[in-house]
Amino acid sequence: MPILLTSLNSDRSNEHQEQKKKYNVLLIMADDLNNDMQCYGNSFVKTPQLDRLANSAIRFDRAYNQFPLCSPSRVSMLTGYRPDKTGVYDLQKLFRDNIPEAITLPQLFKNNGYFSARVGKIFHYGVPGGIGTNGQDDSISWNKRVNPIGRDKAEESKLTILTPGRGIGASLTYLIADGEDEEQTDGIVAKEAIQVMESNKDNPFFLAVGFYRPHCPYVAPKKYYDLYPLDKVTLPKEDPNDWNDKPQIAKWTDPLNYGLDETKLREALRAYYACISFMDAQVGKVLDALERLRLKDNTIVVFCSDHGYNVGQHGQWMKQSLFENSARVPLIIAIPGVSNGKSSARIVELLDVYPTLAELCGLKPPKDIQGKSLVSLIKNPNEKWDKPAYTQVQRIINRDKPDQKIIMGRSVRTERWRYNEWDETKLGVELYDHQNDPGEFINLAADARYSSTIKELSGLLRKSYAGK
Repeated sequence: MPILLTSLNSDRSNEHQEQKKKYNVLLIMADDLNNDMQCYGNSFVKTPQLDRLANSAIRFDRAYNQFPLCSPSRVSMLTGYRPDKTGVYDLQKLFRDNIPEAITLPQLFKNNGYFSARVGKIFHYGVPGGIGTNGQDDSISWNKRVNPIGRDKAEESKLTILTPGRGIGASLTYLIADGEDEEQTDGIVAKEAIQVMESNKDNPFFLAVGFYRPHCPYVAPKKYYDLYPLDKVTLPKEDPNDWNDKPQIAKWTDPLNYGLDETKLREALRAYYACISFMDAQVGKVLDALERLRLKDNTIVVFCSDHGYNVGQHGQWMKQSLFENSARVPLIIAIPGVSNGKSSARIVELLDVYPTLAELCGLKPPKDIQGKSLVSLIKNPNEKWDKPAYTQVQRIINRDKPDQKIIMGRSVRTERWRYNEWDETKLGVELYDHQNDPGEFINLAADARYSSTIKELSGLLRKSYAGK
């Protein structure tokens, strides 16, 4: 049985009707979105639709992904297993090669009589290369799949490339696009998602809507760029001594900031923000349709990103780092009549989405999934909660040489601390005190006063992968 709305909110009077009603699930995912949104405290970035969703939801202020790279993170969230169990650490490996019997989150709903549909990018495929294809999708998870493709894919020759030689899906590349929202791939995602809801409004559904922005290339119509005059765009704070106490293996962007000057960096950040606002507007269209179709009162809405994104913090850009901006993600969950503008500062993971939705909808997930249901936090956002979050990345040492070596960087995040180990401490250790240093500028790992803290966190970190 689904959890009754009355069990979360005793003021509801229509208990009998709610007992008969299955929740729908609308899972909305952005691609490469960090927490630069108004509802998360960045007042410069315009996200009125996501702010609106947050006002009727619970906002998790400290949610973390398990691997800040598209495929490993998405597979982890959608299977309920950490990357060490899925075996997916890159953009090539298919999870069913390692865990063929896994029951994914959408598959669980499909197996229990829900209409399961995907529009856009949910499992991984390359952006922009894979737009319009199934990519690495998991076909048995869905009853219906839609792969939109818009004029952004056709106009790649018009892109401004700030970091040449890296491929347009992995470089600071942008386009101030002509035309309307509906001509862009994300505009088509919104349109197709609405059509799926219209066709299935009378039956329970699990609908996953995957937007492509703000993933590079940063393509959005001009009106969204106009929201961000270049001279108003401010780059993150930097410390000239930042890397004096950090292991070099922690760098993903090297040279720092790709060696670009301030003007080009502000161009890139402006383009990234424009894409966030463009994506936000498309989310709004889907939310409007939910209300118009009278589905809002029995549909759980989850909004998240696959991972965070660096936009110049520590001279780093994009993902694949263990710093806060890369590891942290937005996570917003709206449950009809329950989660009205709440927030929780407890540490949670994308891995927790699977058991949370299963519990809310009365479904039994596989016993061995590794996340923890957030239902108790939805009831009481400030309850005692001691669960940490784990994030990991992979590095290749001496790539394409006879002595090439693949090592792992691992991080544990508690309410106060972030602790990182590179190659099980052999290539470096980091400790940051988020109570006094939220920007992670001061690495305390070499300070003897914190030896007991490091010992405790190191033990906690090893628990995350000892049994895989």
